[in-house]
Amino acid sequence: MSERILGSLRRLDGGRGAVRVEDVYDTGIDDLWSAITDPARLARWVAAVDGDLRVGGRVQATFTSGWEGSGRIDICDPPRRLLVTFQPGTADETVQEAVLVPMGDAKTRLVVEERGMPFDGIADYGAGWQAHVEDLAAHLSGHRPSVWQDRWAQLSPAYQRLAAELP
Repeated sequence: MSERILGSLRRLDGGRGAVRVEDVYDTGIDDLWSAITDPARLARWVAAVDGDLRVGGRVQATFTSGWEGSGRIDICDPPRRLLVTFQPGTADETVQEAVLVPMGDAKTRLVVEERGMPFDGIADYGAGWQAHVEDLAAHLSGHRPSVWQDRWAQLSPAYQRLAAELP
C-alpha cells in the first residue's frame, strides 16, 4: 500500500532546507483560519501557544512534537496568510508560513511551508509537518489527533527517500 505524501522538500542556500505540505479541507476559509490562529483550537491539534498574538508580537509555543520555542508574528492577513519566525535572530531561526485558498464555499486549500531548518534534518521536518496537517484534518472532522510520534515514525521512511532524491 502506498503512503499518501502531502509534502515536498527542497534545498536552500547555506545548507538549509524547506518543507512544504498542502491539503484540501472540507471547511470554509474562515473556519480553517480560526483552526490555525485561535490558541484554544491550535492546542487541540498542533501546539499550545501563548503570548502577544498580533503582528510584531512574541509568542511561546510547545508543539505536539515536543519542540518548544519562541516566535514572532511577522504577517497576519486574515483569513489568507500567516507568517511566523521561530527562534528569531538565532542560528536555529526558521520561518513558518500558512497560506489559505478558498475552493468554493465548503473547501479550503492550506499550504504550510517551513524554511530555514538544517538540510540534514529536512526529512524529519517533512514527516512532522505531514503528521501535523493530518491532525488538523482530524480536528476539523471532530476526531482525536494521532499519537504524533507514532505517525511521524510511519511517515519518516517516505520523507527520507524524498530527501535522498534531492540534488
